[in-house]
Amino acid sequence: MPSNKSVSDAPIVQFTNCRILRSHQLQREDLWVREGKILNPEKLFFDEKGSADIQLDCKNSIIAPGFIDVQINGGFGVDFSLATDDFKSGIDLVSQKILSHGVTSFCPTLVTSPPSVLPQISIRNGGAHGAGILGAHLEGPFISKEKKGAHPEHCLRTFEAGAFQDLLATYGSLDCVRIVTLAPEMKRSSEVIRELTKQGICVSLGHSVANLSQAEEAVQHGATFITHLFNAMLPFHHRDPGIVGLLTSDKIPAGRRVFYGMISDGIHTNPAALRIAHRAHPKGLVLVTDAIAGMGLAPGRHTLGQQVVEIDGLNTYIAGTKTLSGSVATMDTCVRHFQEATGCSVETALEAASLHPAQLLGIEHKKGTLNYDSDADFLMLNDGLYVQATYIAGEEVWRQDALGM
Repeated sequence: MPSNKSVSDAPIVQFTNCRILRSHQLQREDLWVREGKILNPEKLFFDEKGSADIQLDCKNSIIAPGFIDVQINGGFGVDFSLATDDFKSGIDLVSQKILSHGVTSFCPTLVTSPPSVLPQISIRNGGAHGAGILGAHLEGPFISKEKKGAHPEHCLRTFEAGAFQDLLATYGSLDCVRIVTLAPEMKRSSEVIRELTKQGICVSLGHSVANLSQAEEAVQHGATFITHLFNAMLPFHHRDPGIVGLLTSDKIPAGRRVFYGMISDGIHTNPAALRIAHRAHPKGLVLVTDAIAGMGLAPGRHTLGQQVVEIDGLNTYIAGTKTLSGSVATMDTCVRHFQEATGCSVETALEAASLHPAQLLGIEHKKGTLNYDSDADFLMLNDGLYVQATYIAGEEVWRQDALGM
């Protein structure tokens, strides 16, 4: 049956012999793509009387939405927090390299550092050049000195009388900012959270010594995310569970979901803690890499913002200390470790790196799912959840075979 081109002249591609992740289930269906979007085959058949121009045999692969990394500090020798003359080529390199790990869009994350880098980040669509940039994640400098982690103390700030104006003066423009991590126990943080939320920016709680009531108040003012749960916050205590208590709090406003990032690399979070968080609040779990410049590089000394870090296997420490400083695990590694550690379903593991971050950012109508009319950003994976091919807007942008692997 010939294609009916009355709607569009663009070719229709039909991916066959695959299992598609749709509606939280792997379903044995074909995937239909045209002009970068996922098609509803019923509309194609019955309304357009159309059919495929190209058929691709997926050889029983899993097809899942592309991964979205909302916390990545760099990788492959590039540190997003360092101002350099060739910053653009650095971010281009990372966005290209992470395609092989299934990431189709991401939020470049800046740790506390001089503000000269932020103007160089711009939102852009993904493609053969690399994963799409959704906007910056600014982690600090409005964080706790006690839980600063790898953030240099002399750069940390507090909110003074101007509060939101202080934040604007520190960051400059918020045009390309998607997430701001701050410590909610800081004075005047509530008005900052309200204003950021009003501007459509996601507020995340982290690097903080907040108690549970301070964390709940922040959520009531609009905060929706927790930066790398368990790391850089007060440990869980049964009389005051701190920020961790948000996972089961009964003070969350109706209709609001609190999401939380997890670095599922087997280093930052013990598998038992990963299981506790997942079982307490499965729909809020967002896998993040928190990757630093050393991701993809050999062990040794590398940078994270203003600090020198040492890589030893999957461990990354501030040089000369045992303070963890970001991860070198890739997103596909985190997905596999999460599934293995929790015993969750394949569907659940894949959604933690795709659907949940899309919901956090409010873009689930176009990213993070394989629903009809959403962006055709997707992966082919084998049963072991190893990425075989990556597609953005329906175009193949990476394939394992092409690298002879």
